Amino acid sequence: MRVAIAGSSGLIGTALVAALRASGHDVVRMVRRATHAPDEVRWDPTTRLDPDVLGSTDAVINLCGASIGDRRWTGEYKQELRDSRTGPTEVLGEAAAAAGVGTVINASAVGYYGDTGSAKVDESSPAGEGFLASLCEEWEATALRHANPGTRVACIRTGVVLSRAGGMLPKLIPLYKLGLGGRLGDGRQYFPWISLEDHVRAVEFILGNPDLHGPVNLTGPAPVTNAEFNRAFAKATHRPAPWIVPGFALKAAVGEFASEGILGGQRAIPAKLEAAGFEFVHNTIREALEATLARSSQS
Repeated sequence: MRVAIAGSSGLIGTALVAALRASGHDVVRMVRRATHAPDEVRWDPTTRLDPDVLGSTDAVINLCGASIGDRRWTGEYKQELRDSRTGPTEVLGEAAAAAGVGTVINASAVGYYGDTGSAKVDESSPAGEGFLASLCEEWEATALRHANPGTRVACIRTGVVLSRAGGMLPKLIPLYKLGLGGRLGDGRQYFPWISLEDHVRAVEFILGNPDLHGPVNLTGPAPVTNAEFNRAFAKATHRPAPWIVPGFALKAAVGEFASEGILGGQRAIPAKLEAAGFEFVHNTIREALEATLARSSQS
């Protein structure tokens, strides 16, 4: 397949480009800067994209979006989070529809479900409440808006991606190795994780499976609570992790994001992937952490 990827320089995009090429696919990286290689195409996600750019493309994968937890959620940053998602999705959706692209895979997140407590949720569950839920709902609606009747659109609702190359783990590993790890708040909030390896494999699986469309949860098969994650991380680093960060301290430090992104969570199950026959490499948080930390120690 010829696959165009927007957001190809991020954690997931970098790994996905390598994996797709290893599988024999022709990958085009859509970049916002001047092009430096023949596999790159320059685009501006704030303006219309010429459909001819996607004329021979079989699939478009859109991974664009500013990081949720990098800054406090001021009104200005909330708007940036929206614009960085819906803007590129709108531009790519229009161009893909005009070019007759058969498959569009668009990023989303399990934040769609809001804080679900201990209740399991899958792709049939409704949207939750809060900023993240409304953000994801708008994001997915934008992805579906321009789809032709013959276009397959999959919105990948991603959990926390575990990798040594980026995301939250590189920040946590030094703390845990110093014995400074601990649970966040009461630790009962669910932590919907997935290893980077399984995430990339799942996206490639969706590309090759025409029956997968609409929302698809990209989470590990066994979500854990924050307390369980803390214990697994402590075992993987061979360090104690006895500390507790009170909820009020997190709210004071990072504001509104603490309530939804840290002290809230989703017990999200990858029902569609499992029903379609996808097999995870890392079925438990222990397997995922041990594999990730083993690679970290070898790098």
